[in-house]
Amino acid sequence: MLSEADRALIAAATVKAESETSGEIACVVTEEVSAYREIPLAAGAGVALLGPPLAVALGLRLEAFTAPFAGWTAAHGPASAGPILTVYAVVQVMLFALAVALASVPAVRRALTPRGLKQRRVRRAALQHFAGARQHLAPGQTMVLIFASLGDRQMEIVADEAIHAKVGQGAWDEAVAQALATMRTSGAAAGLAKAVEVCGATLAAHFPDDGGGNAFPDRVLEL
Repeated sequence: MLSEADRALIAAATVKAESETSGEIACVVTEEVSAYREIPLAAGAGVALLGPPLAVALGLRLEAFTAPFAGWTAAHGPASAGPILTVYAVVQVMLFALAVALASVPAVRRALTPRGLKQRRVRRAALQHFAGARQHLAPGQTMVLIFASLGDRQMEIVADEAIHAKVGQGAWDEAVAQALATMRTSGAAAGLAKAVEVCGATLAAHFPDDGGGNAFPDRVLEL
């Protein structure tokens, strides 16, 4: 996901930021936090359920497709309900399979995935990673996690209670806003470095450097 130059840029920003604060800054990057398998299935179900009724409403006559499912007499006489229902079911299965296949293409799936679902999944992944990383800190040591999902185009910043109580949510929202703006103009690595820089400045204002050790490597973690 990142080049060596990208990793070096983020690491340099982390080293500089942590030199001015006792807090830890961890930066994690992933391509996607979820496969979102429910999206192709939901798309397939929606197309299969809505496609045939819409086609009939627009004037499509299913009787024209009943010949393969009926005998010679039925095919040339009034169509019975059995063959029509068979055609209807076959059309639904075909539409379901086609829609699932199309929605499984990563670019299409990403476009169909609701933004709110992406935000919730990224938030949950960030909190899980934060909880795991928190176990490696010394008592009283504080940390901020910058978690970015590139494929989801989402970023989360999670801070422990001691930091959050002093800083508030507004500081992290501003850091995310500046990082995303930088990503749009200069790329993912520059955006992550900006997030580190802003978080570092926030931490330095409330938790200045106390000469303590570094709990985490300064390099970005790629999942």
